[in-house]
Amino acid sequence: MPKKIAVLIGSLRKDSLNRKFAQELIALAPASLAFDVVEIGDLALYNQDLDDEGAPPAPWTRFRDQLAQADGVLFVSPEYNRSMPATIKNAIDVGSRPWGKSIWNGKPAAIFTASPGGVGGFGANHSIRQSLVALNVAAMPAPEAYIGNAANLLGPDGRVNNEQTREVLAKFVAAFATWVEKNAPTA
Repeated sequence: MPKKIAVLIGSLRKDSLNRKFAQELIALAPASLAFDVVEIGDLALYNQDLDDEGAPPAPWTRFRDQLAQADGVLFVSPEYNRSMPATIKNAIDVGSRPWGKSIWNGKPAAIFTASPGGVGGFGANHSIRQSLVALNVAAMPAPEAYIGNAANLLGPDGRVNNEQTREVLAKFVAAFATWVEKNAPTA
């Protein structure tokens, strides 16, 4: 049975480069992984009072339920101001609460960042990793994926336009499949 992988995409743009790369990763993945893009744009900013009052917003509950069912997580994100976008940080925070009920604990993850700039989201990649360490998430250490000049690697159809990039993506997602198999929590 394939491992269920939640995909969190940090960009909310309808024409997001990262959403396009997420779709390419999904298309290149081995059959041992089944992906579900979990939307995070409707998550209200985390406010502990809502959990304390027993009235978390419906999108928080939906998100927590979806992530609780996942065997692993793939973060696909741009870089904003040398860090992760607020969408990703907020999703991490919503999933880590209420205290003692984190949906992250023990899940394997991979972080893929792409940017129109040359650095390829290095800062975002490491910011996400830093938060995941505190949540006992096993972030795949290698291969790392920082895709710079990302817009030039996609054709007009939104698909990867060259074999070298396709090979990099295929190796990354194959390594993630192995990582998930070795690190996914057992029932």
